[in-house]
Amino acid sequence: MTIDDLRNRGLIILECISGSRAYGLDTPESDTDIKGVFILPKHEYYGLNYTAQVNNETNDIMFYEFGRFMELLSVNNPNILELLSTPESAIIYKHPFFSEIKLEFILSKLCRNTFGKFALSQIKKAKGLKKKIVNPVDKERKSILSFCFVNYDQGAIPLLKFLEIKGWSQENCGLVNIQHMKDVFGLYYSERINYNGVIKDVTSGEVCLSSIPKDEKQVALLYYNRDGYSSYCKEYRDYWDWVEKRNEKRYENTKSHGKNYDSKNMMHVFRLLEMAIEIGREGVVNVHRPNRDFLLDIKDGKYEYDELLEMASGLQSEMELAFENSSLPDRPNLKLINDLTYRLRDKFYFFGL
Repeated sequence: MTIDDLRNRGLIILECISGSRAYGLDTPESDTDIKGVFILPKHEYYGLNYTAQVNNETNDIMFYEFGRFMELLSVNNPNILELLSTPESAIIYKHPFFSEIKLEFILSKLCRNTFGKFALSQIKKAKGLKKKIVNPVDKERKSILSFCFVNYDQGAIPLLKFLEIKGWSQENCGLVNIQHMKDVFGLYYSERINYNGVIKDVTSGEVCLSSIPKDEKQVALLYYNRDGYSSYCKEYRDYWDWVEKRNEKRYENTKSHGKNYDSKNMMHVFRLLEMAIEIGREGVVNVHRPNRDFLLDIKDGKYEYDELLEMASGLQSEMELAFENSSLPDRPNLKLINDLTYRLRDKFYFFGL
C-alpha cells in the first residue's frame, strides 16, 4: 500500500503538517513533513493484509493505521502525542470522529520517560556526531600490522617501525605461539626460509603462524593488540557507514557553525524537555513552541556544547520535579483507550469504510 493508495481510496482520517513547520521552527530551507492517520477497510483489517504504517521513501510523509496510532498513544509516544495535538493551523484534514479522542484520556506520567529518554537519546546523538567530527577515521584501513609491537632496546616499539629499522619485510617473518602468554608470539626472520609472514594480506583478521626450523634464532617477541584491532574495526565501520548515510545538509550546517556537535539534535533536546515540563505541570502538549528565537539559536550553534549540557541538566531536574508534583495518572487508562478504539473503528465502518 502506498501514500497514493491511501489518498485515492479515501482512507485518510487525519493529515497534518508536522516537524519544524508545526513547531514554528521552520526556516526558508525547511522541508514540509506530513504525518497522519488512516483506517483500513473492514475486510483488510480482519483479513491477512493488515498494514500498520505507510510512508514514502524519505519518511517525510508518514501515516499510521488507526489501531497502531491508538496503541502508540497508549504508551505516550512523543511523536504520536504531538500528532494528536497538532495546532489547527497545521491540520490539513481531520475527520469529525477524530475529535472524540481527548488528550485527557491519554496523558500520564509515562511522559517523564518517553519525552525524557527521547531527549537523552538526542544528547547521545549529538555527542556521537561530535566524536566523529573531531576524530575522523582515515579512509585507508589499517591492518593488523599497525596493532603489533615488539620488544626493542629495553622497551617496545611498533612492529612497522621495527621492520623499518631492520630493513625487513613482514612477508619474511615467522611467528610461533609462546606458551602461557596470550597474544604474544616468538618472531623469526629469514629470506631463505619460506615463512608465512605476520599476516597473509591487509584484510587478514588473524596473524599467521609458521613452522620454524629447530636451529633458527628468535629475534624478538611480538605482541598483537587484538582488542585494539577489534575496537578499531568497529570504529572504522561505524564512521564510514555514518559518512555514507549522513544527512549532508545537517552535516554542513554543523561544520559551518564550528561547534562540532549536531545542533539540530540539541535543539530538539530542549524542545522535548520543555514540552515534558509543560505536560507534568499543566497536562497539555504544546506543539507550537513559544521560544522560537532561543531554539533556533541552538540550531545555529550559538551556544557552546558544555553550556547546553548544563542548561539541559537543569531542565531535566525541573522536569523530574514537575512530574513528582503532577496530578496526572501513573499510566493511561488502557481499558478506556481500548473501548474508545473499538467504538470509533466500529463507527467508521458503520459509515462505509
